[in-house]
Amino acid sequence: MNYDVKDIGLAAKGKLRIEYAGQEMPVLKLIRERFEREKPLAGVTLAACLHVTTETANLAITLKAGGANVGLCASNPLSTQDDVAAALVAEYGIATFAIKGEDNDTYYKHINAALDMGPDMTMDDGADTVAVIHSERKDLLKKIIGGTEETTTGVIRLRSMERDGALQYPIIAVNDADTKHMFDNRYGTGQSTMDGIIRATNVLMAGKVFVIAGYGWCGRGLAMRASGMGARVVVTEVNPLRALEATMDGYQIMPMAEAAKIGDIFCTLTGDINVIRKERFAEMKDGAIVANSGHFNVEIDIAGLETIAKSHRQVRDFNEEYTLNNGRRVYLLGEGRLINLAAAEGHPPSVMDMSFANQALCAEYMRIHAAELEKKVYAVPMDIDQNIAALKLKSMGVNIDTLTAEQVKYLSSWEHGT
Repeated sequence: MNYDVKDIGLAAKGKLRIEYAGQEMPVLKLIRERFEREKPLAGVTLAACLHVTTETANLAITLKAGGANVGLCASNPLSTQDDVAAALVAEYGIATFAIKGEDNDTYYKHINAALDMGPDMTMDDGADTVAVIHSERKDLLKKIIGGTEETTTGVIRLRSMERDGALQYPIIAVNDADTKHMFDNRYGTGQSTMDGIIRATNVLMAGKVFVIAGYGWCGRGLAMRASGMGARVVVTEVNPLRALEATMDGYQIMPMAEAAKIGDIFCTLTGDINVIRKERFAEMKDGAIVANSGHFNVEIDIAGLETIAKSHRQVRDFNEEYTLNNGRRVYLLGEGRLINLAAAEGHPPSVMDMSFANQALCAEYMRIHAAELEKKVYAVPMDIDQNIAALKLKSMGVNIDTLTAEQVKYLSSWEHGT
């Protein structure tokens, strides 16, 4: 088996952490037990470009239990947990290509190593595998039946490809499942982003002006956590509906040009480029902290920051101090990459339980229905979404009502009046 990890000797530690995370992933465990019996992915080679964490490891183990031949590479150079990568190779026999801190060349070498396995299916966190296949590895297209995508950023890229007629195989947008974005994006990103910022800075949130760029599900979650820790939350938005929602949720709304002057901590969660531009850094307070929790490190104009800085040094792990020409200091966290994975451990396993249940069941769905699907981006089937929610509630010991026959008839008819 081919692989590339930092230190295979870390495997024992990684195995313990994988098992510990697995205890918080009961829905995925139920799926894995069924997969072991039924082998719905037998004969499928699956190239997965995901954050290599304890939670992802449990997904990879589930896919293998279902019969898949899995090749796993990192979807971000800073998100890999090296002990987990080692354990996947040594303890679980899963070809893994991921090293925390890998450079750009190594990152793409690892993607190509997973693709060299000749995938029938792709599984992405950011659509990088799809992009490489469509631009550099078109020879693989004839074998691929479909794929899945887990992030908002990736779904945006894939829908753009579909509109342009460039997408050459069907993709299921796992990110758009209610059991993914309403929980993973909101509660997972909210908590883990705050965790990453605190680990990188050890700053007290209470009393700070916390500027959040973007009020999608991730922004909502972070605003909730920052406010709960005593910060004064300011939201910047370009979407009037989201800005209105943030206003009614009790947050202050203003353009980034105004927020830059008053913010103590900034975090981007938009999926777009140059959300904090060069001119904004010059307007920031001395000691301003800047982080990103969007998928790619393009939301902060780092190149622009460097042009107005007279010096720069690393002052803590994942924390770089830029001294600007005006004498003020700006602290950039995690190289502008996903701070919740660069400086912390990413989402807690209990929330990734639902996201990865979606991934596993959508892989099974794609295997069964690929011949019926067009070269489009598809929503997660509602029955999969509902089933995962029901399983999660059951695992939490939560019971809900069911409709009576009379109620079902009422909701499905038009005859009843007021």
